[in-house]
This record gives sequence, C-alpha cells and structure tokens, in this order.
Amino acid sequence: MAVRHLVRAAGLLFVGAAAVTPAHGDDGLEGVRAFRVCEDPNNLPFSSQAQEGIENRIAKILAGAMNLPLEHFWYPQRVNFVRNTLRYKLPGDAEFRCDVMMGVPAGFDQVATTRPYYHSTYALVYVNGRKLDGVGTGADFITRASAAKDSITIGLYDRSPATQWVTRHRLNEQSIPYRILNADPEHYPGQIIEKDLMAGKIDAAIVWGPIAGFFAKRAAAPGLTVIPLQSEPGVKFDFGMAVGVRHGEPAWRDAIQAQLDARAPEIEAVLREFGVPLVDETGKPRP
Repeated sequence: MAVRHLVRAAGLLFVGAAAVTPAHGDDGLEGVRAFRVCEDPNNLPFSSQAQEGIENRIAKILAGAMNLPLEHFWYPQRVNFVRNTLRYKLPGDAEFRCDVMMGVPAGFDQVATTRPYYHSTYALVYVNGRKLDGVGTGADFITRASAAKDSITIGLYDRSPATQWVTRHRLNEQSIPYRILNADPEHYPGQIIEKDLMAGKIDAAIVWGPIAGFFAKRAAAPGLTVIPLQSEPGVKFDFGMAVGVRHGEPAWRDAIQAQLDARAPEIEAVLREFGVPLVDETGKPRP
C-alpha cells in the first residue's frame, strides 16, 4: 500500500530511496553488538531523549529479550530521516549510525519491515464540558460540526488522512491546518492538543491515535474525550506499525520478529498503558 507515514506521527511523509549495504554480514546477524535505535529526541509520545516514549519502552523490551545492550542515535525526524540515520555511514566507517527504526508503517518501502506489532487509527479529540459533549462517534461529530459551522473549529495536520476526511464531509472551512514538518526543534506532535486544544484555540483535533491517547491521559481537568475514527471509502485512518531495518538484512529482521512475537503481551501492555487506541487488522476497535 502507498503508505506515507514516517510518523513524526502527526501525518504522513514520503522519504527518498537509496541503495544500501547490509551492516551485519551476509546472514544479517554477524557482528551484532547492540540494539541500536534511530530515534527522535523530542517526539512524544513515541520517543524522547529521557526515554519516556512508547517506542523507547518497546525498544528496551526487545533489546533485553535479545540480550543486547540498548543504544540510541538521536536525530530529529524530519525529511531524509532514513537517509541520515539507518542508511548513513561515512566512507571508511565500519558501522552505520543505527540499525533499527521503531514504529514505521508496515510495508513502508524505504526499509524492510517486520509484521505489525500493533494497529491503531486516527482519533478525534475534544475537551470535556465545552461545545462537543455528547459526541461519541465520527458521525456524531460531522452532524454537530455541520450544524455549527461558525463556532466549531478543527485542528489537523496537513497532508494527513484528516485532511481527506474533512474535505469529504465538507468541513474544510472550519479546519485549521498544522504543518507536519516543523523546523522548531522544540516542537512535538502533541502540541496541537496540549497547547491549542486545551487553551480553546481549536474545538477539536484529529490526530494519530497514539498521540490522542497519550495526551488525553496527561490532560488536566476537565479532561479529554478520544473517539477512534474508522476508515471509510476514500479515507484510510487505520495503520499497522512495525519495526524497520535496512533492506538486505532478513536474518536481523527475522530475529527482531521472533522477539516481537514472543513479547507480544508485554508490548501490548505498554501500548495500553500509554492509552493507544488499538484496532484489529480490519480497523475495528479491540476490547
């Protein structure tokens, strides 16, 4: 599928391709000395240099399961992230900067991916006690927002499925686009919720589900309502997320896959702790 989701996890982003050479020998495992992760230092809820994110926690589980020390290469997740991290090696260097990318879309063609270790979906978020109390589904929101065109605003990241959805339901004029890529090194995906939504600058936000769930759990009173959105014709909201490695390293990928399978209950516990809205492979909510 034509996934565009190198999720600075706000929206979906294409990254250019390049040929690469395996880092671990012909079998993909020779010489592996550490579980070296390419990570953004300021990308909560996914990663942070303080290692407070979802993917930080899951990387730690995998490294421990493989009996490897965990190492990080920190780099802001912007354009050319793959080229500057997973694929980057100076002439004469023995190693690439890092060997693993956490939380990439299954099938993302710039890396070789494992099978998905979770599926989630975009979600609508609003502040309790304001204009949207009683809204419990995407259809409810469309009805409420359509009837209040002058008073309900929607924050969303540009070039994301949310853009397609508001266009399909004629809510464009009420939408406030946010840039997927932001040059500010202090910017993080959840700012749309923590700052603008909570402050009343927008009435609702449509964001990738893990962002919605994480920042809803951190929100102060009166709290937030999170409504997972279901895909519909012309709009795909749900995606499976995987681990990515360089092409040409099947044994390394398979070794990671084995631990994803073995530690699946532990990984799911982390996802639920962070409030990630989980769905099955068809996009239906999981209990």
